Amino acid sequence: MANIKAAQVKELRDKTGVGMMDAKKALVETDGDLNAAVDYLREKGVSKAAKKADRIAAEGLANVHIEGNVAAIAEINSETDFVSKNDKFQNLVKGITKTVAANNPASVEEALALDMGGDSIQDTITEATQTIGEKITLRRFAVVEKTDNDVFGDYEHMGGRITVLSTIEGTDDVEVARNVSMHIAAINPKFITREEISQEERDHELNVLTEQAKNEGKPANIVEKMVQGRLNKWLAEVSLVDQPYVKDPDKTVGEYLSEKGASIKSFIRYEVGEGIEKRTEDFAAEVQSQLGNK
Repeated sequence: MANIKAAQVKELRDKTGVGMMDAKKALVETDGDLNAAVDYLREKGVSKAAKKADRIAAEGLANVHIEGNVAAIAEINSETDFVSKNDKFQNLVKGITKTVAANNPASVEEALALDMGGDSIQDTITEATQTIGEKITLRRFAVVEKTDNDVFGDYEHMGGRITVLSTIEGTDDVEVARNVSMHIAAINPKFITREEISQEERDHELNVLTEQAKNEGKPANIVEKMVQGRLNKWLAEVSLVDQPYVKDPDKTVGEYLSEKGASIKSFIRYEVGEGIEKRTEDFAAEVQSQLGNK
């Protein structure tokens, strides 16, 4: 049997996009012959996953896994939202999030190398890509630790299209934490308090609001007061504790938490596909084009 080196495995993976174990097996089966290994993978159907590498994966699910004082939130992407209803994909998402929570990797690359049921996460994703027929990627994750005096709150909207993980201190009431996470999912604050907003961001917003007021033709002596009022309004809109609580708009989130003797330490909100440029396609036109080519 040929002595397969790591460099050979890497070269085959770079060439075909397959997982590490699939690449090593192909090289073993073909006595280290790279070209023969490529053919072997094609014959086995494994390299089909590589053909999907340039596709855009902007759909999928985000998930939270909580284990004692550790929680993880992760986003796993697919090409279409149909896949999010697939049991195999849903189980994959849960498995990845649980594995990440248990190991606390430092990067996506480290996470992909983690063992999950005997195979690496990368190899498991590759296998799922072949089975499901769409490009699947682990996009991002975060691992959060809490103390015994804190409580995690998680909330998934639309089955995981928007997912939130919050950490609340001063209470052991999971329902309070979950309510705050639900608010965050719905309203999408950018900060916990206005004090977290940098001076650079404040100045940027102030400049935009000043130009808006000037373009409205307001007198100079009115502009300053108007802009300051609008800036305060913006600060309240982007700061969680200043926002009207979604389940009781007569109070702010900060007031709701204060009533419960609690405060929020952190939150993470993942909205699937945010920031990814999605490809827009005219399905009817695509079908008509295919019919015309026959």
